[in-house]
Amino acid sequence: MIVGAGFAGYRTAKELSRKARGKADITLLNPTDYFLYLPLLPQVAAGILEPRRVTVSLSDTLPRVRLVLGEADGIDLDDRTVHYTDPEGGRGTLAYDRLVLAAGSVNKLLPIPGVAEHAHGFRGLPEALYLRDHVTRQVELAAAADDPETCAARCTFVVVGAGYTGTEVAAHGQLFTDAQVRGHPLREGMRPRWILLDTAERVLPELDQHLSRTADRTLRERGVEVRMGTSVKEATPEGVLLTDGEFVRTRSLVWCVGVRPDPLAASLGLPMERGRLLVDPNLQVPGRPEVFACGDAAAVPDLDNPGQYTPMTAQHAWRQGRTAALNVAASLGAGVRRPYEHRDLGFVVDLGGVKAAANPLGVPLSGLAAGAVTRGYHLAAMPGNRVRVAADWLLDAVLPRQAVQLGLVRSWAVPLDTASPELAQAPGPPQSRRRADARSGPGAATERETRPGEPAAVRADAQEPEVVASAGEAVIAEAKARETAERKSPEREPVECESPEWESPGRQSPERTSPDRTSPDQPPEPAKNLPGGEPERNRPAPGQARSQPGAEPARNQPGPEPARNQPGSEPAKNQPGPEPAKKQAGGGPGQGPGPVERTDADPAEGDS
Repeated sequence: MIVGAGFAGYRTAKELSRKARGKADITLLNPTDYFLYLPLLPQVAAGILEPRRVTVSLSDTLPRVRLVLGEADGIDLDDRTVHYTDPEGGRGTLAYDRLVLAAGSVNKLLPIPGVAEHAHGFRGLPEALYLRDHVTRQVELAAAADDPETCAARCTFVVVGAGYTGTEVAAHGQLFTDAQVRGHPLREGMRPRWILLDTAERVLPELDQHLSRTADRTLRERGVEVRMGTSVKEATPEGVLLTDGEFVRTRSLVWCVGVRPDPLAASLGLPMERGRLLVDPNLQVPGRPEVFACGDAAAVPDLDNPGQYTPMTAQHAWRQGRTAALNVAASLGAGVRRPYEHRDLGFVVDLGGVKAAANPLGVPLSGLAAGAVTRGYHLAAMPGNRVRVAADWLLDAVLPRQAVQLGLVRSWAVPLDTASPELAQAPGPPQSRRRADARSGPGAATERETRPGEPAAVRADAQEPEVVASAGEAVIAEAKARETAERKSPEREPVECESPEWESPGRQSPERTSPDRTSPDQPPEPAKNLPGGEPERNRPAPGQARSQPGAEPARNQPGPEPARNQPGSEPAKNQPGPEPAKKQAGGGPGQGPGPVERTDADPAEGDS
């Protein structure tokens, strides 16, 4: 049983299936059906590569491995079982003789006010797709803004963390927005502004001085503001307050401060090292010879540096996966165990365009030569899609990029505080819904969703789910009553939806409810002929229709007045309209998660 299909888990499954040759039952448990090549994720966010280019099908490339889609909820070490939840919410249990824990890592959080609500990470494909749409949207809105301050805020992007991920996101992001404004110029004298922050003294602090200087020089030449020794003190809907006292107005905060091990490792109750599961050089858990761990979830001793552990990087995870597969096979009688040893082959950092920083085998390179080595390394390291990736690179070199927002991933679907960054969060029951607040953070998707005069029942994510459920049931009951009444009045014309692209479960068309056309000081007038609205002349009242379908109310007797503050109801005279639900800073069941107080405030251990 292999839990996780990241660099470590995928390599373990591939090597073990090759070595077993059908003599072992290998099961791979993973939330998605693909392996994600993380180093190329910034190019997806910048519109260079299509999302499927950086994914590799598990079923196609692991033919002798049984794939089970699901997230591991818990592991019973005594019974040797793994409990999981599948994508549709079903529960299951898998038994094992040998367990390889390769659950990977998630976004690392720090106890900074407002970050959990207003920042977005960069660990999975949904986050990259959201960032591409969000950046495109902000540039387009900035180009159409009349207010100079609003324009400047929308085209300002703050990236926190100058490791691998943050550096590449800022480098590619600057090129991406510069290309956009050539087609949609901003106000005179304005251009997209990218700010890279880190508490370290230099960019790429985990790498050597050559790579750091090359990356720093390239970023500054492009106009990226590199601020070392500075971080975020507080995040607000209007911007971020920096530790040096400056307040930067922005709608975009990208969180790349590093990673922390998946919480599944800590749930086992075994010895840990800074959130990682302690293993011996053979990648086995002491006292549990049937349990192996590798990748970001494991603290693997560094034999070249006694007393230290290997960093949380993709290179180590890939190599540890192979060692884990060989040692699992040895524990079953095929081969001999071997400790994990590694040789530093160098590092590459893609800075966009033809620029990169690399030191293969210790040889420092920069410029065009480094760019060629970097792309060649990625093509060699990818387990699939090499031709498609190379074709996308070629097309990007000769054709302009398509800067369009598809709107497939919304802000609340990619919260920063999530144990599954590889999955976009979907609306569901209150106990399983973990959504970031899109109303005040950098992902405020549309102006329609931020109107102050919109009724609280329409803004379903701004109140408790129980209230929303009860309001939704009332709307459904009203709709059924209306439908019954319509059958007895064929002369009524049907209501057509003029904007189907706005329709979503539980929400009326904006042309009918018209929350956008209501000022904050004037209560919204409900649309006629809809649930809760003013009944048509000679039409049965809602309350009467509900109790006696088709019955006409007594003459000269008005129908019951809709309850105040119900969706679509007409407010009582001389009474103000319902106030929008106030945004709570805490993480209520239907609201965005609040700041999470954590004890892991140390600098990031690794940046995959």
